[in-house]
Amino acid sequence: MIENQQLAVHSKFPAMGTTIFTVMSRLAAECGAVNLSQGFPDFQAEPVLFDAVHRHMCAGRNQYPPMAGVPELRQAIVDKVAALYGTRFDVESEVTVTAGATQAIFTAIAAFVRPGDEVIVFEPVYDCYVPAIETVGGTAVYAQLKFPDYAPDWTQVAQLITPRTRMIIVNSPHNPTGSLLTAADLEQLAALVRGTDIVILSDEVYEHIVFDGAAHLSLSGHAELAGRSIVVSSFGKTYHITGWKIGYVVGPAVLMAEFRKVHQFNVFTVHGPSQLAIAEYMQDASRHLGLAAFYQEKRDFFRRLLEKTPFTLLPCRGTYFQLASYAGLSALPDRAFAEWMAREVGVAVIPVSVFYADGRDDRVVRFCFAKKEETLLAAAERLDKAFPRPA
Repeated sequence: MIENQQLAVHSKFPAMGTTIFTVMSRLAAECGAVNLSQGFPDFQAEPVLFDAVHRHMCAGRNQYPPMAGVPELRQAIVDKVAALYGTRFDVESEVTVTAGATQAIFTAIAAFVRPGDEVIVFEPVYDCYVPAIETVGGTAVYAQLKFPDYAPDWTQVAQLITPRTRMIIVNSPHNPTGSLLTAADLEQLAALVRGTDIVILSDEVYEHIVFDGAAHLSLSGHAELAGRSIVVSSFGKTYHITGWKIGYVVGPAVLMAEFRKVHQFNVFTVHGPSQLAIAEYMQDASRHLGLAAFYQEKRDFFRRLLEKTPFTLLPCRGTYFQLASYAGLSALPDRAFAEWMAREVGVAVIPVSVFYADGRDDRVVRFCFAKKEETLLAAAERLDKAFPRPA
């Protein structure tokens, strides 16, 4: 260990801790708990995707790819978005491949938010948004998604908009709640920002995981909102390769030019052979079009398992997360309950209060069901043992 030289650091972010996903995954490993906390699959992608990466490596595609992404992948993204949402972005100036969605979100915030600017976010808010806003000197302003259906209150949002509002961040399908923005929501958002210079950052990483016949309504497909939006998606979520950390953004050239000014200096580019492999893999549209049915089967299976426990299930319209209330089980605060679950029950979950600035606690936890059937069964067995049903 390096000797302490009594260096005064004067932390820029004294209140910023370690993300809850790292905390709970570490606790799950320490306790031998079934990890349904952090959002990643415990199953592999198709071998053909790995074979393609290896083939491109052996073919010598190992040097820096273009800053915005390899042309093959950018074209595949443009084609996919056009097919799904009816908007054809320019392959040269309106799409950028990123080192995952988190980098894309940080870069977009850094590109547009100045010190003193305000950014409206919706609580419960995914935990990377606010630290990024604060890192660049902005201020997060909190709108509330209404419990228990987690719908936005646009009257409240209208009251929060000021001359300092620079950006609004939306997330649909929504993590952690699984709620969706509707066509009416998009129309109300468009009306609120009409005539302003507000930029919309739309986190749509779960765009292909929407259930019960619903359609994902991308801001890139809305005639008015598309012109002021940076839309983020994730190959990690779509193709079960979260560890590859590859995503992308689409948006109008005037916004993308600003995005790339930051992107070129905080990442510059993304692993080349993987980009080429994904571009090939995308040619079979069934691989993303079939994702909703794939995960709906997992959702329904997991909900049937949880219905045998005293947890109260909340609606799950998208994503691969299931919220559940434990209000009838325990009076513990949700973080303490989640830690108890990992240590004593052997199942790791995420406490939803961590997604609120004031720690609002509705005694709700988040389960991830992007797991093999045997993993979900193992978790259910532990839950059944911990919470036996009355005879």
